[in-house]
Amino acid sequence: MMERAYRALCDGVLRQERRAIARALSLAEEEGAAAQAIIATLFPHTGRAHLIGITGAPGAGKSTLVRALATAFRARGSTVGIIAVDPTSPFSGGAILGDRIRMQEAAGKWRPDPGIFIRSMASRGSLGGLARATSDAIQVLDAAGFGTIIVETVGAGQAEVDVACAVHTTIVLQVPGMGDDIQAIKAGILEIADILVVNKADRDGADEMVATLDAMLDLAPQATETTWQHATAFGKAMLTATSAVVEPRAHWRPPVVKTIATRNEGVDDLMAAISRHVAFLQESGLWAARERARLADELCRRLGDAVLRRFAARMPVRLLSEVMAQLQAREINPYAAVRRLLAAAEGSNSG
Repeated sequence: MMERAYRALCDGVLRQERRAIARALSLAEEEGAAAQAIIATLFPHTGRAHLIGITGAPGAGKSTLVRALATAFRARGSTVGIIAVDPTSPFSGGAILGDRIRMQEAAGKWRPDPGIFIRSMASRGSLGGLARATSDAIQVLDAAGFGTIIVETVGAGQAEVDVACAVHTTIVLQVPGMGDDIQAIKAGILEIADILVVNKADRDGADEMVATLDAMLDLAPQATETTWQHATAFGKAMLTATSAVVEPRAHWRPPVVKTIATRNEGVDDLMAAISRHVAFLQESGLWAARERARLADELCRRLGDAVLRRFAARMPVRLLSEVMAQLQAREINPYAAVRRLLAAAEGSNSG
């Protein structure tokens, strides 16, 4: 009975029915058996969309730029799915979903345009700037036939760079006059950028920031891109195990684009940069390489979750309590604690 219901829901997604898409996204966020059934049905219909990540510090104007880009893509005939991730309180678990509030004006402007679908998601404590269910949400929108899917992150700090592992094109926003300019050129943020955007370029210091970013790009070693650059540690382990690190190599120098998203200025230049990056990925063979890295990360994350759940279910509570007590008393160190628990798990498996 449930299988028929899920199949009917997936058929609605494939027919681009907005209610079915919204319901499928809600079930994906719950990460239960329903999510697994839906993704199992929809996954063969994915892999066609261009995935774009928009990241940058809070207040950089990400939501405004997303609205401007979505309008530009629609003007060019591409359908657009938007996933906006909002931060969640680590204490209450609640989220204001401010991006949903900011998108109301745009949603009213676009309605009843069936070519745009907006979904806000709470991060629910997930680190890296994305929500845990972001990948499944991408699959749903991809299966629904949206040609461009834009993922807006929580607001990246120096370590919140997971978006680069989830998309084909990563756009990093910088804003002049927001404090220490050194923060704008630190490793991690520059390294994940396929396109750098200096937004709010009508502010003082915009030209200086563009010059600084250009200088940093000139100083950076002219490294060739490989799959390694767009995979997490788990993903790299999987790629190594499958010998999938032998990839086409090519160099892309991230362009620096000035925009004033509130006035729609510079958006055409940004669209041109996005088009050039898509062409580069396809001509160099790196589009497929990034897809492999993205899927390797997805596989490893789900495998890690499954292994940890199975491990926790099989581990005796008494042993865990004993190991924790020894750790607190400094009778054993964390490495020894892990070895003891793994030995116990291996013993139970062999038995």
